[in-house]
Amino acid sequence: MKFETALALLLGHEGEFSDHSADPGGKTRYGITEAVAREVGYKGDMRELPLELAQRIYLEKYWKPIRADDLPPGIRYAVFDGAVNSGPGQATRWLQRALGVDADGVIGPQTLAAAYAQDANALRMRILAQRLRFMTSLTNWPAFSRGWARRIADLMEG
Repeated sequence: MKFETALALLLGHEGEFSDHSADPGGKTRYGITEAVAREVGYKGDMRELPLELAQRIYLEKYWKPIRADDLPPGIRYAVFDGAVNSGPGQATRWLQRALGVDADGVIGPQTLAAAYAQDANALRMRILAQRLRFMTSLTNWPAFSRGWARRIADLMEG
């Protein structure tokens, strides 16, 4: 899966503008939090965050840090979606724990070799199990559990 395809799927889950009181990210557009938008220099109203900027943010802050282009295709989107939801370091640690390698939060040669040595479907399920366990421990799980569980279920289906 290429970045453009992954981004289209992701945006289907993230939606447009949101400002949910239980979301620690606060105001978001296309799933980009206000803090991340400000970090990259955006000064405007979050309701007007340009899609092109959101695309660049997803590429630079989520896709590239998890080395998505280097990951096996069968797990690429699951790791990317997890990075968007909980940060690249956390998504990488879920992958590493699922692989049984040192969970240092950095995808390097050992993680990549281990990922390619595994069955991608089984590995994706183990990654998603790590993610679901983490998500259910969050204090805002009650507010977002339905959407998060559906999102993970969609990833389980392929």
